[in-house]
Amino acid sequence: MGTPIDHSAHYEFPAASVHAALVDPEYWRERLARVGGPGATIEDVKTAAGTIDLHMTQAIPAEHLPSVVTSLRPGDLVIHRHESWEPLDGERARGRFSAGVDGMPGKVEGAFTLAPGRTGTVVEIDGEVEVKIPFLGGKIEGMIVEQLVELFDAEQEFTAGWLGRSGS
Repeated sequence: MGTPIDHSAHYEFPAASVHAALVDPEYWRERLARVGGPGATIEDVKTAAGTIDLHMTQAIPAEHLPSVVTSLRPGDLVIHRHESWEPLDGERARGRFSAGVDGMPGKVEGAFTLAPGRTGTVVEIDGEVEVKIPFLGGKIEGMIVEQLVELFDAEQEFTAGWLGRSGS
């Protein structure tokens, strides 16, 4: 059993506007360029009516990693990330995410739920980080969750700015 991810992102925009951004390939290109880190790329993107399915690659430079991680796996961490969103159903939508790191025995998996909030829209993020390394796995999982929460916050800030510029 891994370490849970339980986070939420709040937007002062209607659910339809938030969802429209999340299924827009241009939003993703700009988001990855702004908050995806050095060399972040979209490897594959598929869209259909109100849906998106993306495969991305991101990296964390070795100098930004804790020594417990670099002692197990030297060099930059290359992260393969997948995210998908289903169509909007009324004012709700669901999504999935997963990620893995080259050379590390672990995974990140979870779900998004987009729904109206008291004011605007809330995206709930529920998932789990699992690193299968005896004695150190739990410590590494905790560090990954901390980094993911920082990333989710940066992505939320970017998304709010994107929605504000687009007049949603």
